[in-house]
Amino acid sequence: MASATKYQILSLTLCFLTLSCSAFTSKDYADALAKSILFYEGQRSGKLPSSQHLTWRGDSGLSDGSSNHVDLVGGYYDAGDNVKFGLPMAFTTTLLSWSVIEFGSSMPSQIGNARAAIRWSTDYLLKAATATPDTLYVADPNMDHKCWERPEDMDTPRNVYKVSKQNPGSDVAAETAAALAAASIVFKESDPSYSAKLLQTAMKVFDFADSYRGSYSDSLGSVVCPFYCSYSGYHDELLWGASWIHRASNNASYLAYIQSNGQTMGANDDDYSFSWDDKRAGTKVLLSKDFLEKNTEEFQLYKRHSDNYICSLIPGTSSFQAQYTPGGLLYKGSSSNLQYVTSTAFLLLTYAKYLSTNGGSVSCGTSTVTAEGLISEAKKQVDYILGDNPAKMSYMVGFGGKYPQHVHHRGSSLPSVRTHPDHIPCSNGFQYLYSSSPNPNVLVGAILGGPDNRDNFADDRNNYQQSEPATYINAPFVGALAFFSAN
Repeated sequence: MASATKYQILSLTLCFLTLSCSAFTSKDYADALAKSILFYEGQRSGKLPSSQHLTWRGDSGLSDGSSNHVDLVGGYYDAGDNVKFGLPMAFTTTLLSWSVIEFGSSMPSQIGNARAAIRWSTDYLLKAATATPDTLYVADPNMDHKCWERPEDMDTPRNVYKVSKQNPGSDVAAETAAALAAASIVFKESDPSYSAKLLQTAMKVFDFADSYRGSYSDSLGSVVCPFYCSYSGYHDELLWGASWIHRASNNASYLAYIQSNGQTMGANDDDYSFSWDDKRAGTKVLLSKDFLEKNTEEFQLYKRHSDNYICSLIPGTSSFQAQYTPGGLLYKGSSSNLQYVTSTAFLLLTYAKYLSTNGGSVSCGTSTVTAEGLISEAKKQVDYILGDNPAKMSYMVGFGGKYPQHVHHRGSSLPSVRTHPDHIPCSNGFQYLYSSSPNPNVLVGAILGGPDNRDNFADDRNNYQQSEPATYINAPFVGALAFFSAN
């Protein structure tokens, strides 16, 4: 008995000293991966297909765009509301596509579902970008936020707004171009004609974004602010969009654009977060690939700044400046913090992949960080989200034995149209927002805003900063989960 106990202690000691021991198995990561993609079915707007798995949802927004005599049916509701915001939807699509581009080979059983999730968005973005010449359509949140109702019951005005030559929106347009270009890579082999259409439209939308410069926050401030104001401006999206079209097309003109405009669009900026608003860190990592894999000298600058970003995240290095909770979670802000955690984990893994192609590493002053070190840091963040944290709670709904029950999400918190087919009017829904009962419909796979800087989490539907899901929280996590399910 004593020898067995000694063996268990030795095993635990080795477990802590190596990466081979994990709170989760490959099967666990694969389960989380499937659920992280399934979440997008709960966010769908439009006519739902017969293959819909989350059957508590129904058709919605079937007349979207009709007030402007255009078809804008489809796409995704961004978070816990019933609004189709253009900037976060496009960013979600870019990151879902990037997840498949880098780690699609690690998700063979889910690749079809991942492509379907991307296509649900790109079909909508194509409509928004091509309905009328030199315009891009976006939606109106103000009336929607005055109600708490199911998407299937929406009776608020579905006002439509657009960026144009006269009212430019280079940020939302260039992000849309990035999304379409990245998705064109995803569909290049499985649907070549669709891929070509995506890329051609991406180039047109990018030209529109670049030719008529301005922020959509200035043109449409009363609609998009404070929800999705473009605080970082539009230069980061222009460089990001050009970088994606460069990768998708190998067209020399986009390489020339990056070389000519990089300096004025943030190439030398060290920025330490990556989100729907600020693309600079992601662009550095994306462009570093050409230097690391092809030794393209023009992109050495982006490798150097990618290193600066990575070094800021790694405790013990001279450049370390990130904040972590006592439980080890990367912490950037009180509202929807996990969006920064999932995007950071994805960049760590993607950069590790690029580095490993030539045995490269990250130089942080006198310290050297290997690709394996980046993977280790990413794994800590992924595992924390899945339940390896002080609260022993999974912040992915429907994963693990303990997860949030009071999700800030209209469709999930109200009775389903399947069980309660009668219309629930705008103001009548607030009783469900304020109810202490668990959500009747499980929004499987949704990652919520997450805990605070002390690892505390209020499972409270009213606390939207912690309990609201969003499409852009899940998107990069899809790639991270695919990696760990195979490794």
